[in-house]
Amino acid sequence: MHDILPEEQKYWRYVLKRAESLAEDYSFERITTPVVESMELFLRSAGAGSDIIEKEIYTFKTKGGDDLALRPEGTASIVRAYLENGMNVRPHPVKLYYHGPMFRHDQPQHGRFRQHFQFGVETIGDASEIIDAELIFLAYKLLNSLGLDNYNVHINSMGDSSCRPAYIRTLKDFYKNRTKKVCAQCRVRFKKNVLRMLDCKEESCKEVSKDAPPIVDFLDEDCKRHFKKVLEVLDEAKIPYIMNPHLVRGLDYYTRTVFEFIPDENSKSQLTVVAGGRYDRLIDLLGGSKTPAAGWAMGLDRIILALKENEISVLEIGLKPKVFLVQLGDAAKRKSLVLFENLRKSGIEVKSSLGRDSIKSQLRIAHRLGVKHTLIFGQKEALEDTIIIREMDTGIQETVLLEKVVDMMKKRLKK
Repeated sequence: MHDILPEEQKYWRYVLKRAESLAEDYSFERITTPVVESMELFLRSAGAGSDIIEKEIYTFKTKGGDDLALRPEGTASIVRAYLENGMNVRPHPVKLYYHGPMFRHDQPQHGRFRQHFQFGVETIGDASEIIDAELIFLAYKLLNSLGLDNYNVHINSMGDSSCRPAYIRTLKDFYKNRTKKVCAQCRVRFKKNVLRMLDCKEESCKEVSKDAPPIVDFLDEDCKRHFKKVLEVLDEAKIPYIMNPHLVRGLDYYTRTVFEFIPDENSKSQLTVVAGGRYDRLIDLLGGSKTPAAGWAMGLDRIILALKENEISVLEIGLKPKVFLVQLGDAAKRKSLVLFENLRKSGIEVKSSLGRDSIKSQLRIAHRLGVKHTLIFGQKEALEDTIIIREMDTGIQETVLLEKVVDMMKKRLKK
C-alpha cells in the first residue's frame, strides 16, 4: 500500500475529472459504497474457487463475531446496494459509476498494489448487445481522451449456463493429460476452476493453452447471435478489437461478453488497464430477480503509471490564481485573513502564504504561480488601511484604499 503525495495529486484529479465527466455525459450516476462488506457477499459472488477468495481477500472477524472483508472489487458491492436500496423499481437500465480503493492480498509488483484504486461503470437491467458495445466504446473514448491510444480491445464470449458446461467438460479433457506441463497453481485450478487455466501468465501454461479449444465453438445460437451483434456495433463505431479465444474473467459471475484493454507491443507500459464484461447471473445469485447487467473497472494506479511511462503531460485541474496576497508584519497578518476571504468570496482566484515573513520569498511564489497582480500589504499599509497593487509583468505599483481593492481588482482582471 502506498501514499499519494501532493505532487502526485494532479494526475488523480486529471484522470477522475475526465472519467466522471464522460460517464455523466453517458447518463451514469455516481454511487459510493463502503470499503468493508460482509465476507459472504464476495464468497457468493466471486466463487469459492476464485483467486480472490483463495488467496487475495482481506478478511477479519469483528468483536461481535461478524465475518467481514475489505472489498476486493466493486461490482458485488454495487449489486448489493442496488438490491438493498430498492433500486430495482427505478426505470431501467440503472447506470452507475464509482471510484475508490479496493484491497487484495496479492504479491506487490510493478503496477500492482495491495490497496489499489478503481474507476468503474455498471449498467443494470438491459440484456441487449448495444450495452456491451457502449461500455467498450466508453472505455475506448476515455483512454483516448487521456492520450492513451496504444491499447487494444481484446474480446471474447464466455457463453452462459446453457452452453458453457459442455465447453468446461471439453476443456478438462484437453488438460487432463497435460497437467504435468502446467504450473502448480494451474494444477489446483484444474480441479476447482479450469477456465482460469486459460488466463495463466506463466510461460509454460501459455504455451499449453495455445492448443486449447476456443469457447466460441461451443456457443449456442443465442450466445452466438449476441456476440455477433456486439462485434457489429463495434465495427459500426470503428472501434478496433482483437478476438481473443482464451480471454476469460476470474470471477464466476461473468457471462457472454468479456473484454480487456491490453497495451500493444509498442507501449512502454505492458499492464492491462480496463477489464469487464456481462454478468447476467450475479443479481439473482445475490437474492434478486433474474436481471441482466454489464460493466467494467479501470485500474487508476495503472492508468497514472501509463501516463508517466508514456510521458504524457497532465494539465492541472482547477482555477489558476490571478492574484497573490503578500503580507508583512503583525498588523497586516491580522487583517490578511479577512482580506483574503473578501477577495475569494468576490470570485477572484487568489493565493497567499500567510505564515511567511519575507516579501522576497512571497514574490517568488507569486512569480512561480504566474499571477498577473500581487497585493502587497505591509505594516504601514495596515495602519493606513491601504494596500499596494503590483503588476507582475511591468513592476508598476499603485497604492489604493483597502476598502476599494476588491472592486478595483475585479475591473483590472476583466481587461
